[in-house]
Amino acid sequence: MSGYLFDSAETRHVDTPHGALAYREIGPATAAPLLLLNRFRGTLDHWDPALLEVLAAHRRVIVFDSAGLGYSDGKPADTVRGMADVAVAFLDALGLQKVDLLGWSMGGFVALDLALEHPERVRRLVVAGSGPGGVPDNPGPDPRVPEHAMREESDDEDFLFLFYPETEIGRTAGLASLRRIDRRLAHSRQDAPAPVREAQMNAIVQWSSGVNSAWSRLGDLAVPALFANGAHDVMEHAYQTYAMARAVPDSRTVIYGDAGHGFLFQHPEDFGGEVLRFIN
Repeated sequence: MSGYLFDSAETRHVDTPHGALAYREIGPATAAPLLLLNRFRGTLDHWDPALLEVLAAHRRVIVFDSAGLGYSDGKPADTVRGMADVAVAFLDALGLQKVDLLGWSMGGFVALDLALEHPERVRRLVVAGSGPGGVPDNPGPDPRVPEHAMREESDDEDFLFLFYPETEIGRTAGLASLRRIDRRLAHSRQDAPAPVREAQMNAIVQWSSGVNSAWSRLGDLAVPALFANGAHDVMEHAYQTYAMARAVPDSRTVIYGDAGHGFLFQHPEDFGGEVLRFIN
């Protein structure tokens, strides 16, 4: 039996103009809200409960499936701006005027765009394993990423390559995280279907190429930001994290030297603590 709160959290729905959106929340209901935005193909069942447990000790932690994804209804957005609009509609539906925001990977794109377009809705911003798009001289992803990220069904080896360094420590931590996530995922078998993956990939390609990205707008970021990544990220190169730090003076940066894209699941206690110290 799992001792993690998230493993037994109720899946709820709230009506929005984009359809009924599914969400879960843990932590004190009266605590300040922290909204999390997920990665490419990620659903409610893909969050590591160990990280959420750390955050929920002091915050009302809210995660949701965007339109057309996972347990949610509606049509999936095919631009980052569209995804940010869905997130704002979700906040409106919950009656939340201002939140702390944590976006991981593709969710980091959405978090950046939301914070730039709606700074009045964001108190503090955390961008994890992500980038602003269009960064000059960005080394880009490992050429092997598409074959692992776009499989119809991903297995442990795909996730280990995409999220963790090719070391014994990284592999051990990755397998431990995957088994924690499996407590719900093994039963639900949730994944993004082909139309959702196509829409999300369209948004990622546009953003990464600099179309409607945040790189040229980072000077306008009006909220304090924490940028974090693993030094061995094969998808969103850590150079982008360094570039964001240089472009945003009101920021803090954390790089995990022994980790990759999934650093936040490899070091849930440490990174969760970093996030809490920053947003508090």
